[in-house]
Amino acid sequence: MIDKLIEKIEKTHAPIVVGLDPMMSYIPGHIQQKAFAEYGETLEGAAEAIWQFNKEIVDNTFDLIPAVKPQIAMYEQFGIPGLQAFKKTVDYCHEKGLVVIGDIKRGDIGSTSAAYAAGHIGTVKVGSKTYMPFSEDFVTVNPYLGTDGVKPFVDVCREEKKGLFILVKTSNPSSGEFQDRLIDGRPLYELVGEKVAEWGADCMGERYSYIGAVVGATYPEMGKVLRKIMPKSFILVPGYGAQGGKGADLAHFFNEDGLGAIVNSSRGIIAAYKQEEYAKFGEEHFAEASRAAVEAMQKDIESALANRN
Repeated sequence: MIDKLIEKIEKTHAPIVVGLDPMMSYIPGHIQQKAFAEYGETLEGAAEAIWQFNKEIVDNTFDLIPAVKPQIAMYEQFGIPGLQAFKKTVDYCHEKGLVVIGDIKRGDIGSTSAAYAAGHIGTVKVGSKTYMPFSEDFVTVNPYLGTDGVKPFVDVCREEKKGLFILVKTSNPSSGEFQDRLIDGRPLYELVGEKVAEWGADCMGERYSYIGAVVGATYPEMGKVLRKIMPKSFILVPGYGAQGGKGADLAHFFNEDGLGAIVNSSRGIIAAYKQEEYAKFGEEHFAEASRAAVEAMQKDIESALANRN
């Protein structure tokens, strides 16, 4: 799957992933009203609004981008209807030829970890039949429990040719409470990065490993160090836009071949119509504002890579 992601990035010239994290406050009133008219102000109504919102954004951006990243919590909060909207979104994105990164941040051990992996990037057997329950292409994984928690995912990746992005240095302000702690004089995130490189060495695609890392755009200097520690790991870079990351911060996340990273923007794209810069589109044309935000992000990253030292 990493080879497909790279192929899509090279085709679109856009190392961008759109985070489909649809909070109800992002969804325009006319979409909510239509959904509530059909299903009432219910969990089903909320799920329908989310689905229609996602669909319109995907329809307006799929030709510009290689991948999307739905954050499962935004769907789980609406219970079973929300998870159904998550699955519909994943399937629709696949129909549009997009790579899907399931932002699930799972982290457990043994059979529990194996069950998470099977449900999201693997298969399950029911009697004589086999199913792919959620069928994302990549998922995010929390490595806090060590190899016991990650290996079941790695095993499924190897079997199914799927991929992982393992949390290494996250973009949130308090990430340093644990991730920056020194162990034998080195920050923990560097040690985790070394493990990612180790886990990924046995899961290589043509140029990069199936096992990647999450490193926040808000920490560019740390990203520079981690790029060297994990030369064959793709880096998923959150924190662009709304969290403060800029194109100029991103250059060192990429390798000399111009590959090696894919940058996420969530509300900066899906709620672009709420920003002053894109207010001219209005609520009715929210998805056109999202398209314009993707195009601006593409130019920003392209410029940063062209001007890096």
